[in-house]
Amino acid sequence: MSAPAAHDRAIAGRHQTIDSPELGRPVHLWSFGWFGQPILVMPSAAGMAHEWQQQGMIDALGPLLRAGRIKLYCPESNVAEAWTRKESDPEWRIGRHAVYERFVLETLVPFVRADCRSPQHPLAVTGTSLGGMYAALLALKYPETFRRAFCFSGRYDVRNINGGHDSPAVYFNNPLAFVPGLGGPHLARVRENTHLTLVCGQGAYEEGCIEETIALGQVLRAKGIPSETDIWGRDSAHQWPWWRVQAQKHLGRVYG
Repeated sequence: MSAPAAHDRAIAGRHQTIDSPELGRPVHLWSFGWFGQPILVMPSAAGMAHEWQQQGMIDALGPLLRAGRIKLYCPESNVAEAWTRKESDPEWRIGRHAVYERFVLETLVPFVRADCRSPQHPLAVTGTSLGGMYAALLALKYPETFRRAFCFSGRYDVRNINGGHDSPAVYFNNPLAFVPGLGGPHLARVRENTHLTLVCGQGAYEEGCIEETIALGQVLRAKGIPSETDIWGRDSAHQWPWWRVQAQKHLGRVYG
């Protein structure tokens, strides 16, 4: 592929469906970029694979994509099954989250590595809102696979979004529950292998997100987990224009 064609394709993107034995259905995936650090993009509560393209995030990160600094892989999620369909049984819903996590680890990660022609390549992960929670969970649970997480306006106490339901399954998918209890070999693996960047504004619609971002940042520091917490001002809202600027800042700082 010639360099100009590669640069054009970096922004145009590529749509595919990936068969998921875990979910029992094909999963939509948009990918952008021709070279660079592979980054898994977890969608927000909309759950759509084309969300970052639709919301201008691809254009915002265009310089990094054209320069071959990053590649973005944007799958759809089953967030409606797992988190936002409140009428379903909460334990069934957390089970659906676990199924999606298996899809990410057993099908999507190998697909991305094969696409990058690097079978052991570490990934980064990012997301906004509920996607930020997915990103934090993947890095904290699987630090050798996800070496960096960029979490924008995330929620990190999942009991606040699942009607207060708690159980062992919820606990191990709830950062503000299980991270304070981390110790021994797993804590050592997290400390050695991953880094989390937590970003949140203090403006409109950030209620819950700002409190949980600060709380998780404090827990990460107390545990010695490599991290940074970047709190923006009261003009910074839970909205895409702000996430575009925040992503430009933090992905550009690390991969630019």
